[in-house]
Order: sequence, then structure tokens, then C-alpha cells
Amino acid sequence: MKLYTRGGDKGETGLYGGKRTTKTDPRIHAIGEVDETNAVLGLAIAACDAGEFKEQLLALQCRLFDLGADLATADPSKPRRIGEAQITQLEKDIDAASDQLPAMKHFILPGGSELAARLHLARTVCRRAERACVALLSQDDNVSQVVIYLNRLSDLLFALARLANQQAGADDVPWKG
Repeated sequence: MKLYTRGGDKGETGLYGGKRTTKTDPRIHAIGEVDETNAVLGLAIAACDAGEFKEQLLALQCRLFDLGADLATADPSKPRRIGEAQITQLEKDIDAASDQLPAMKHFILPGGSELAARLHLARTVCRRAERACVALLSQDDNVSQVVIYLNRLSDLLFALARLANQQAGADDVPWKG
């Protein structure tokens, strides 16, 4: 199988199910933002030692791939891969990470350890993906679970960035306004 298909040479791309759409379609924009979030998570994984962070982030990458597939599925009759169970799991993961952290006493800046900085970057890219999916919501209310998932994922990435700092012996970087 060749990597190129020439199918997108005129500014269109295919969706799951065969429908074609322009590459400027909000759905394609959202898919691209989710893909970038996944790539930035890969950058964070590259800074991980073997262990819990790495396995958790790899699992999140798999869920983002599922989420991208949901976005590429314009047909509302097709089953979705991201739903309440995946959102609930993120909430449990947020709580588990937060339970290990001291209460925040000030706003923090992205930074600290290398892994924390990369997780903060992933968080900001995830927020952008969320905004792109919110824009898509006006066309397709089937992406509402995707929006919620990305919102929780960015919260988890924030908590994991703080946890990465704690485990590396690095302080969160306080905002001094």
C-alpha cells in the first residue's frame, strides 16, 4: 500500500464511510487539532521513563485515536468509541492524580521538569482541539461527548504535569503577578 493516494490533491479528503469533504471543513480542522494533541502527547512520552506515566499517556494516545475516528464519522447512526465510560475514567484519573498533590495556593505557569513542561504543552494543544470541536458542535451534535472528553483530558494533563513536577522533585512555577 502506498502512503500517498492523490485523493487529496484538489483540497478534499475522505471521511469514514466514503463521504468526501473539503480540507477546510470544521470537522477536518477538529481532526487535525486532535492529531496534534496526540503528537504532543508522544513528545511527552519521549520524556518519560518506563512506568505509570508512560503507560497512562500511551493509553490516552489510543483514546485520542478513537476520538479522531469518531470525528471522522459523520454518519450519526454509526457507533461512537468515546462516551460516558471514557469520560468517567478520565475523572477517576484526575482524582487519583489530584489526591497525590498539595492544594494549589497560587496560579502556576507551565514549566518545572521537562516532562511537566511537555504535559503543559499537551494541555494547551488539547484545549485548542476542544475549541475546534466546540465549533463543529453547531454542525454535528454527535460530537458533544468528544468536547467533554477533551475538556476532562486537559484537566488530567494539568494534574499530571503537577504530579510530574512533584515526582521529579521540581516545584510548580508560581505566577507572580
